[in-house]
Amino acid sequence: MFKKFAASPVIIAVVLALALLLWLLSGDNYSARKQAPAEQQVPEQQLPLVETRWSEAEPYQLTQVAQGQILPWRSVSIPSQQAGTVTDVLAEQGERVAKGDKLLRLSDEGRSALLAQAKANLTLRKDELASARALSKSQFLSATDLTRLQSELAQAEAEFERARLALQQIEPVAPFDGMVDRRHVEVGDGVQVGTELLDLMQIDKLKVTAQIPQQHVTALAEGQNVALSLLDGRELSGTLSFISFAADTATRSFYIEVTVANPQLLRVAGGSATVTVQLSPVEAHLISPALLSLDNTGKLGVSVVNEQQQVVFYPVTILSANNEGARVSGLPQRARIITQGAGFVKTGDSVRVKPQAAGARP
Repeated sequence: MFKKFAASPVIIAVVLALALLLWLLSGDNYSARKQAPAEQQVPEQQLPLVETRWSEAEPYQLTQVAQGQILPWRSVSIPSQQAGTVTDVLAEQGERVAKGDKLLRLSDEGRSALLAQAKANLTLRKDELASARALSKSQFLSATDLTRLQSELAQAEAEFERARLALQQIEPVAPFDGMVDRRHVEVGDGVQVGTELLDLMQIDKLKVTAQIPQQHVTALAEGQNVALSLLDGRELSGTLSFISFAADTATRSFYIEVTVANPQLLRVAGGSATVTVQLSPVEAHLISPALLSLDNTGKLGVSVVNEQQQVVFYPVTILSANNEGARVSGLPQRARIITQGAGFVKTGDSVRVKPQAAGARP
């Protein structure tokens, strides 16, 4: 009986210890329910390590390139307006002519006589009408007779004009200043109405035509400078003078015209040329194409590190690409581009930047 009471203090101590432990545990649970756990800071040595280089945007001359066709400023085939025989050639192939110069002559075929007859008839009708008007004032001529004479005069005038025009058309003239390019008839050849006599073209000014894809036409404006590269290596310059208002329904491209001065009368009309339209300059970065990547939405861009040492993805547009690299727009004026490690980080990640070696390009 006394032994049982002797062990009581030990039992009491154990019970008290268990109660204290339960109380402490209940306090921790209560604190956990009332307070959120503190955010764990990732040690800097555990942040992804990337390599970067600074890139400064520079003005870049945008261009739009297309294949064009060089044409004379004006070109026309002179047809015969009368039937007859070629009697004289007044302008040879390759000869320069002025507007109004006679080019060749056809046989008369009685046209001079018809003109003289029409002229005499016209004079007669005019005299008859003048006499009739004098008689009508004295009421010796009816109004009907006067109207008939007026009609006959009008008919005589029309016949005279037809005869004069027919005689004039046997000597076709140049409709503008230009060069006789080809002559299709010789002296003695018989021609009919519509027979092509010769080709006349103006080449002191040229017209270059091309087609521009619909996605690029918004960058064009009349008055922009254009460079032309010929197949033989010669270079010409011109000005964009026309942009069509509607795309071709078959190709979905827009027709353009370029005006080119040609005071030396270079023989280039009818050839082809590479047309380079100079657009407005833009700020662009020169980077390696290997630095380009796609984001989750499929947009092409470049990953950079901002001032907060975080990764930012910028969508970019490729302006050109050659052996030097790719020129892109869409980045800040000065950007710290990730050159190594971009594939292991994503937008918003904090990173460590590997220090550049001494003498490395900034």
